[in-house]
Amino acid sequence: MDGTKTYHHGDLRGALLEAIRVLVERDGPDRFRIAEACRIAGVSTAAPYKHFADRGEMLRGVALAGMTRLRDAMANATAAHPPGDPMQIAALGRSYVDFAQREPGVFRLMFSLTEGHEKDAALQAVGDEAEAIVQRVVADATGLDPESQDARLRAYALWCFVHGHCFLTLDGKTDPLPRPAEDALLAMVGTRMLGG
Repeated sequence: MDGTKTYHHGDLRGALLEAIRVLVERDGPDRFRIAEACRIAGVSTAAPYKHFADRGEMLRGVALAGMTRLRDAMANATAAHPPGDPMQIAALGRSYVDFAQREPGVFRLMFSLTEGHEKDAALQAVGDEAEAIVQRVVADATGLDPESQDARLRAYALWCFVHGHCFLTLDGKTDPLPRPAEDALLAMVGTRMLGG
């Protein structure tokens, strides 16, 4: 089903995805219970199967919504600065780190538990759009063609750094940095990666 039908309490599909998101944050993506999501959403235990084929499809829906929020946060962060402004890179990194810290369960779901995600055209499309934001910011800062190999490599290097930093922090492999120090780190890495 396309999930566009609305119910007396609003969008049932959206309510279920939000309930699952809450449980993913609390219990992790591999331990949430569908019955509890139904209770939170105020629907019967049969209701999810009018919108989702199985548990995996439910998790992909939560991952897609998360990827969309992350992409939008990245776009909004960069739009707050003029093209080519070095602050775009720092803001981009900050938006990514903030998302990971705000929604660690969804962040892990998006990037760790990805069975079937590679076959989901919608997830791939949103991921490509997020990647294009990074490439555009790199191109604006360096004067490179956003589709050039150099711009792609620099964008990838920035993503690897920020993504790795998020997981090292979330996994407790390093102590969280105070925000000013983390902001300085993001600015330093962005400047150095774009500088030469």
